[in-house]
Amino acid sequence: MEYRRFKNVIVLKLNRGEEIVSSVKSVCEREKVTLAKISGIGAAQSVKAGFYDVQTRSYHTKEYRGNLEILSLDGNVTQKDGVYLHMHISFAAEDGTAYGGHLNEAVIGGAGEIFLTVINGKVFREIDDETGLNVFLFPQNGIF
Repeated sequence: MEYRRFKNVIVLKLNRGEEIVSSVKSVCEREKVTLAKISGIGAAQSVKAGFYDVQTRSYHTKEYRGNLEILSLDGNVTQKDGVYLHMHISFAAEDGTAYGGHLNEAVIGGAGEIFLTVINGKVFREIDDETGLNVFLFPQNGIF
C-alpha cells in the first residue's frame, strides 16, 4: 500500500493481495481523518458483500471469488469508537454479471485506486432504535 496526500485529498494505491477495508481504515487512522468521502475502482480476487435486512436486523453476506472488476467503490468515513467506515461496492465477474452491496471485505487481485476526499469536521454515529442501523449523529447547537 502506498498513498500520498494532496491538501484535502488522499490518493491510495493498493497492490495485489491487499485488503481494501483494513487499508483504508489504516490510512484514516494514520492521517487522523475524521470525516471523508471514499471513491475507487480496481480489480479484486475476492469480495464479501451483502445487504442489511431491516426486519431481522441482520446482515446477509455473500462471498465472490475470481477475476472481479470493481466498477465502483463508494462510501464515507465518520466516527463511532474511532474511525467508522461505511462502503458499498459494485463489481463484475468475467462474464459481465454485476453484483454489489455493503462492502465487508475485498482483496485486490490486480490494482486498487482509491480517493479519500477529507472534509474538515466530524460526524458521529448512533444506533437507530427503529432499524438497528448505525446512522449519522449531528451535534445540536454545535455540541455533542
